[in-house]
Amino acid sequence: MLAIGNFDGVHRGHRALIGQARALAATLQAPLGVITFEPHPRRFFQPAAEPFRLTLLPMKQRLMAELGVEHLFDVPFDRQLSLLTGEEFIDRILVQRLKARLVAVGENFVFGRDRSGTVRTLDAAAAAGKFKLSVMPSALSPQGQAYSSTAIRELLQQGQFFAAEELLGWSWQIEAPVVSGDKRGRTLGYPTANQNVPEYVRIPYGIYAVRLRIEGETVWRDGVANFGIRPMFQIAQPIFETFIFDFSGDIYGKNLCVQPLQHLRPEMSFPNIAALTAQMKEDCIAAKAVLKSIRRSFA
Repeated sequence: MLAIGNFDGVHRGHRALIGQARALAATLQAPLGVITFEPHPRRFFQPAAEPFRLTLLPMKQRLMAELGVEHLFDVPFDRQLSLLTGEEFIDRILVQRLKARLVAVGENFVFGRDRSGTVRTLDAAAAAGKFKLSVMPSALSPQGQAYSSTAIRELLQQGQFFAAEELLGWSWQIEAPVVSGDKRGRTLGYPTANQNVPEYVRIPYGIYAVRLRIEGETVWRDGVANFGIRPMFQIAQPIFETFIFDFSGDIYGKNLCVQPLQHLRPEMSFPNIAALTAQMKEDCIAAKAVLKSIRRSFA
């Protein structure tokens, strides 16, 4: 059993498709597999596009496993694949390489060169006996709207994390290894865990109340983070810098999952270091108040 799609975000619509595919696989006593593509086809065709990813492959793998996916086939999206017609994709990838017996797709799925492959193309292949086909209708929100990765990206770009979570079905977070920085935060009394996140959709620059989980741990810790280019120091690429409350361990090289919960303020430039550190203290106070309030509201 193979479900096919980009599944960026593994949102509620994707989850509905995978859930239906899982039920079919169980009926047939077959394993459930999912085909996805890396890099994302949009990145291949538009290499200069603004960052847009909701999930990178490691997180996608974990989310899929939680949904009962037994095999995740990460098909490299390269020039050779991009030139395949819909029929060629079916024959070379689905039939010859993956030996698909039952394929599940959403009703709006398109594939192949110039997006020429559609459900009709798959239906013709199924009619020819190449595999069985299950076409899933689009899952709709309580408001009657189809779940959309595009809509989720727009919400995150506006800093609307709880609204995005309603569409995702899980709390959005970034994941990346902790890298060495200039250690300026340490000299100011606020050592930060720095992460480069060039592929993730861009949330607004500024200060956030966050929760985070360090690789190897199961607990979620509290913190305050800055995402941006640090106007006082003008770094070239935006980075995530997280000050973890009540923590002093060495986590360089470890993956860090950071979950932004609320945008506290935009990035600012300060007249001097004293003014910067005073504001950092206020940011910590504000983040702790937000995190306490959120815990209380979900208790």
